[in-house]
Amino acid sequence: MSSKTTTATTPQNENSLGSSIILFALMMVLFLASIYSLSFLTLGNPWPMAACLGLFALAFWIPQTITGRSDSAGEF
Repeated sequence: MSSKTTTATTPQNENSLGSSIILFALMMVLFLASIYSLSFLTLGNPWPMAACLGLFALAFWIPQTITGRSDSAGEF
């Protein structure tokens, strides 16, 4: 019977601190821009709501799919 020893290693595909901060800042800008677009919303002009939904979706879709962080829930 073999005994397993685990070592605390950092995964090779993990983002560095600098790139994580830049990614966070860009996604926060997208999110805040989506909220700001609602200030132009009127009953006669639905485009600010469309922009809000698009920017809001991008702010969550980009980190989850393109950067590949959606599969990191099991990492410790």
